[in-house]
Amino acid sequence: MHLMWNSKMLIDAGDDAILATSLLEATNLMVLKESSVIRSDANLGVNGQGFLNLSGPGDMIEAQRLILSLFFSINVGPGSVLQGPSENASNNDTKPRLYCDRHDCPVELLHPLEDCNLNSSLSFTLQICRAEEINIEGIIKGSVVHFHLVRTVVVQASGAISASGLGCTHGVGRGKVFDNGLGGGGGHGGKGGQGYFNGSFIDGGATYGDADLPCELGSGSGNDNLAGAIAGGGIVVMGSLEHSLTSLSVYGSIRADGESFEEEIHQQDGRLISTVGPGGGSGGTILLFIHTLVLGESSSISTTGGRGSHSGGGGGGGGRIHFHWSDIPIGDEYLPLASVNGSIDARGGLGRGQGLAGGNGTVTGKACPRGLYGVFCEECPVGTFKNVSGSDRALCRNCSSNELPHRALYIPIRGGVTECPCPYKCVSERYHMPHCYTTLEELVYTFGGPWLFGLILLGLLILLALVLSVARMKYMGGDELPALVPARRIDHSFPFLESLNEVMETNRTEESQSHVHRMYFMGQNTFSEPWHLPHSPPEQVIEIVYEDAFNRFADEINALAAYQWWEGSVYSILSVLAYPLAWSWLQLCRKNKLQQLREFVRSEYDHSCLRSCRSRALYEGLKVAATADLMLAYIDFFLGGDEKRADLPPRLNQRLPMSLCFGGDGSYMSPFSLHNDNIVTSLMSQSVPPTVWYRLVAGVNAQLRLVHCGHLKTTFGHLISWLDTHANPSLCQYGIRVDLAWFQPTSSGYCQFGVVVYATENRSLAHVFEVQDRSLLHEQHSLLRIHREDAVHYLRVNEHLMTRRRIFGGILDAKSLQSLKTKRAICYPFSFIVHNSKPVGHQDLVGLLVSVLLLADFSLVLLTLLQMYSISLLNFFLVLFILPLGLLFPFPAGISALFSHGPRRSAGLARIYALWNITSLINVATAFICGYLHYRDHSSKKTLNFQSWNFSMDESEWWMLPSGLLLCKIIQARLIDFHVANQEIQDYSLYSKDPDVFWQS
Repeated sequence: MHLMWNSKMLIDAGDDAILATSLLEATNLMVLKESSVIRSDANLGVNGQGFLNLSGPGDMIEAQRLILSLFFSINVGPGSVLQGPSENASNNDTKPRLYCDRHDCPVELLHPLEDCNLNSSLSFTLQICRAEEINIEGIIKGSVVHFHLVRTVVVQASGAISASGLGCTHGVGRGKVFDNGLGGGGGHGGKGGQGYFNGSFIDGGATYGDADLPCELGSGSGNDNLAGAIAGGGIVVMGSLEHSLTSLSVYGSIRADGESFEEEIHQQDGRLISTVGPGGGSGGTILLFIHTLVLGESSSISTTGGRGSHSGGGGGGGGRIHFHWSDIPIGDEYLPLASVNGSIDARGGLGRGQGLAGGNGTVTGKACPRGLYGVFCEECPVGTFKNVSGSDRALCRNCSSNELPHRALYIPIRGGVTECPCPYKCVSERYHMPHCYTTLEELVYTFGGPWLFGLILLGLLILLALVLSVARMKYMGGDELPALVPARRIDHSFPFLESLNEVMETNRTEESQSHVHRMYFMGQNTFSEPWHLPHSPPEQVIEIVYEDAFNRFADEINALAAYQWWEGSVYSILSVLAYPLAWSWLQLCRKNKLQQLREFVRSEYDHSCLRSCRSRALYEGLKVAATADLMLAYIDFFLGGDEKRADLPPRLNQRLPMSLCFGGDGSYMSPFSLHNDNIVTSLMSQSVPPTVWYRLVAGVNAQLRLVHCGHLKTTFGHLISWLDTHANPSLCQYGIRVDLAWFQPTSSGYCQFGVVVYATENRSLAHVFEVQDRSLLHEQHSLLRIHREDAVHYLRVNEHLMTRRRIFGGILDAKSLQSLKTKRAICYPFSFIVHNSKPVGHQDLVGLLVSVLLLADFSLVLLTLLQMYSISLLNFFLVLFILPLGLLFPFPAGISALFSHGPRRSAGLARIYALWNITSLINVATAFICGYLHYRDHSSKKTLNFQSWNFSMDESEWWMLPSGLLLCKIIQARLIDFHVANQEIQDYSLYSKDPDVFWQS
């Protein structure tokens, strides 16, 4: 061990050549503490096998040529110094001779000897050889510093490796000088800056050396005849071509800067320094043979040129820094060679006065393999590739933009990109490689692109529609008439008394012959307006019922007809979520309510309100029925057969005026209709032939199809005109007249509409409407206008009679119609959008077109959902569930309507289909909103290389699919009207404007 505590070891070689080289050996440990110094004015070798530690400030090992070798670890503590050559040593034979005038590189710098012996013939002034770890917190200083066979070097924040100002005072790139001592800067990696004096410039030193493998000292500036010549930077070499450092970590500095002129020094060796100073020295060389590099924050590696004198000296040129990497990994094995957070500087020094700055030096690295570039062999920037060896940035060529899909971004790969095409990825996971298409676009381009896909889809839709239409016609054409139900036979072999409930009901003819009166329920069978009966019996049945018992019967009926609170709550919730489901729920509740009322009257109620014993026994005196739309219900009163009155049942003239209420509410789903059955027909046949009455009912229903809820004033006006021009002129010859009227108003403002049939009291008026010649039609209308005042008189008389009969309401004519107030239903928006239309004929063609649009609608719905899914899963769920499955229900509803049996059922299902179709527009509007928001957000970001005619929400065509779907649904709405009209009204003559054509048909 060699331990030194505040002590000094001085080796004075003198003139004895034997003492020119000294050797200090420590087998295990060498420690210097408390400003201990080992100094030699000649060559010094320090050898050991363990640990060398310069502990702190003042500790120093200094020699003209210093070699430290064979230590496992060397620590240069804060404030400690390793230096060679000495600063104040005499200029004797032991002082190292620098190779300032050589143009070639000394071989020992690139291929040093392996034995680490002290050899005064070598270029090194300070060498550390064969050490595993070197930790530098102090300063290592020398003209030519070399680290050989060293594994790891760490320069801490307080540490420095310096060769600054320790290079050549002349050298190959020496700056030229004037006779007065002013000169240009020294040159090396950069040209020396020009000096300026008294209007004249003088050149700086020239550049020299090899930037790809530099090993030269920096050059100085100044006149040898004058003191104070400026030196360039020295050399710092770490490793060698054969043995590179495993890692170099720098948190302090490594410097080989050129020397700057300082005016504060005026004397040296007793001689006066000229006030006209030289230029700055050029930077030296830092040559690093390393495997990995770490530059911490505030660290620096520099070979900057020195500053010139204030009198106009030029700045020194920058030196050279070269990183010679060993074993550069490539491909998947690549790891970054350098982590650089500090500075690497090879700038030229500044000129002073009017002197010019020196040129910048060079910072280079070993030629990088393919895919890597730059000083530190980094991966080529994203979007470029490099397929040759070299470090220049220009070798990383841009990838071809034509090979990059418009929704793709280039991605980095480990080891850099070596070939074209460059790897890329789609901008989002919703796009699919290799073309970064959405799911929708993949489908489209699989079939040849948008245009070909559109043609294929159109052809497929037409083909499927034809198959669907053929199947529908074959299916519908196979309908057979329902088999006749055999008459019920009673088996009398069992000796049991037959129940009165098993007695066969009377047939329809017997019902019409014993019918007394039809009493309509008030209300339209909704949750806010349920069915209910007035408590007082009407005048027509007062003779066949007990009034008190009838009042109790009305209470029971009204209680049964009322809805529970939760049924209305379900309806309100469904009205917000999906109105077609709410309407279906309402129809289901209506159907159940009608079934409950019928079962109650048929079997549960004892008919105690009837006076007839036989009616009470047979349970046939009261019967509840309703129209097909389940909105209009009524109770029929029948005779039991044991009444002893000759005036029962009453004849037609005794029943007049008679009110016939309309079913429905004028909405699209439930249009107004005049209900007719065998009882009404049988009664009317007493004055009007059944064929005439049937024709009248068909004509009224055809006109009622054109009446719209919310537009009753306008549309009812056409019905009134039709009754005046078509119906009443023919009915007056039979002594009756039909007029539009309203009945049974409720406290909420709801009232029922229908027609009033009443007798024309003046039979002589009938001849006005008896026109034998068809050519006198115009005269017939004129006579009708002449006798309008008589008709008004009859209206007033019959209104008085209606009030007496407790038919509360009034006649609607052109004047009273203007004061009509109606309440709009919740489905008003849908009925306002979709209007009923007249029949257009061509039933099979309309069915075919509906089939085509139905399939097109379903296809566009699927494509739109794919489009929304391509944007995000949130948009997909919004469009699909903003009204739950509103986009998907029109297709099954349309198929159900097209394949339904019977015109009436087909028309009803088609209306449901229309309701789903219109309701789904809310989902289409949601698709528009989602598409627009996404497109606006996308367009505000980086603009991509768009392709034209792509079905994607990311481009300007985002609106195409929602627009096509909207157009398809609007056309569907109109065609559904035509389909319903063909099913409901198959006789086009019902809309004839010529009354003769109407009645003849």
